[in-house]
Amino acid sequence: MDFVSIIFIVLGLTLFEIITSVDNAIINADVLRTVKKDYRKWFLFWGIIVGVFVVRGLLPWLIVWSTSPTIGPWNALIASFSANEGVKLAVEASAPLLLIGGGVYLLFLFLHWWFVEPKEYGLIGERFIHRQAVWFFAVVSVLLSIIVWNALKLNSMLAFAAVLGSTAFFITHGFKANAEEQEKDLKKRTLSDLSKIMFLMVIDATFSIDSVLGAFAFTLSVPLIFLGNGIGAIVVQRLTVAGVDKIKDYVYLKNGAMYSIFFLGIIMTYDAFGGHVPEWVSPIVTFAIVGYFFYKSHRKIKLDKLLHVK
Repeated sequence: MDFVSIIFIVLGLTLFEIITSVDNAIINADVLRTVKKDYRKWFLFWGIIVGVFVVRGLLPWLIVWSTSPTIGPWNALIASFSANEGVKLAVEASAPLLLIGGGVYLLFLFLHWWFVEPKEYGLIGERFIHRQAVWFFAVVSVLLSIIVWNALKLNSMLAFAAVLGSTAFFITHGFKANAEEQEKDLKKRTLSDLSKIMFLMVIDATFSIDSVLGAFAFTLSVPLIFLGNGIGAIVVQRLTVAGVDKIKDYVYLKNGAMYSIFFLGIIMTYDAFGGHVPEWVSPIVTFAIVGYFFYKSHRKIKLDKLLHVK
């Protein structure tokens, strides 16, 4: 892995982390307006410590180690930069399990947004799909059946990892749905400032799972995931404390995040079945999709201003 590839991967991870965290950052900013300035600073410091170093550093390492337990904790951390060919081969051999689990998780995440979640319609067909929300569970069930059937032809553990990916989605989705409702009520409830801050940190940790699993579409290197996701998390934290009013106007950024997740899920699943996608593809796809929806949002802002003037 050369220096240019490393920079490219880190930039892609940073952007992916930012766009997948924007929605939660907006809600956090609304809650932080109800607490004192000292607690906002406290959230910025400890939120970075927990969100970056604990969640985005510890979770990828544990995932890599759990899929390749024979290499040990240290080699799981430095596997991509290790000179030991045995370590690299062990990680490559176990990578399909990680990739198919993460790929299924991301595909389910996208399909839930596509069918069920309220959204600004950014592409033709989104409104129609949203009206078919009742078909969400049928679609993901059929998709999982197809993936598992094909995985069984290669390896029963590969099929089991796909099922684990779907299980992880439904477990985390339940927690996230409840957390979103609780978070929206935080600014109305008579809780102490410290209680609100602690609650926000727990919710941030829950929502970080999406970006951590998506990061494996960019690289299996734990240090690079930690660096890219960490930088993105710090940017989001600072935006949260400073206020994200301007970001709210970019209404199609969520669309960009979800379509990125869709393509990353496809890449991970394809790689799990033995395909090979160059490492530069995931960053390129992410930049292209997010760039398009950023431009689309910016154009809408300008059009709205012109209509308002008239």
